[in-house]
Amino acid sequence: MNIIRRSMALLVFTVIGLGGCAHEWSSMSDPHPVTAADMQAVLRDEWSRHLFWIRNVVLDNAKSDLRSRDFAEKAVATNTRDMAKTFAPFYGDAVSERFRNLLTKHYGMIKAYSEATVAGNKRRQDAAIVEFASITDEMATFFSGINPPLSKETVRNLFATNVDHHAAQINKFQDKDYADEEETWPVMEHHVYVIADALTAALVKQFPTKFNWRFRV
Repeated sequence: MNIIRRSMALLVFTVIGLGGCAHEWSSMSDPHPVTAADMQAVLRDEWSRHLFWIRNVVLDNAKSDLRSRDFAEKAVATNTRDMAKTFAPFYGDAVSERFRNLLTKHYGMIKAYSEATVAGNKRRQDAAIVEFASITDEMATFFSGINPPLSKETVRNLFATNVDHHAAQINKFQDKDYADEEETWPVMEHHVYVIADALTAALVKQFPTKFNWRFRV
């Protein structure tokens, strides 16, 4: 239990440092970055929040804490909406909504895998993994379609790794292997930063006149 408390305290302070109290899940509304660095910061914050709240959902599932899980799920939905809106100034509302739907499906499969794991249902776990692969391909097609600098293979690999991380985390929670989960959390967070940075770099390359200077990692 001490490990869980230390881990949660670290997560709370991380989210506070990124831009607000962990329980203030409304995040940024209508973010309009004016520099590449602004865009990078916004996407890193949004992906970090996305990861944080999904972690809470799957942990609450493993603990059968339905009240906390429902709160975290609302936070995931708000974060998904905010992340999608970040792309609207570049691609319009219709494309933004398509991304929101894809990200919602992506989360839905994470939740389905979590619930199947808690139930000990291998068939449902396997079905969720198949759906993960399908949605990852949809993500790859979507981003490479709206932004040619992003190849399908690049996007597919980014989201496939993200899926692997979530599945591993869910299994660690189910096994009550909190120490190992605590060690893998920084790896998961680093990877969502890689996703955010790849999306930022592609936006800057596609829309250079919308930014005050070029993106640098």
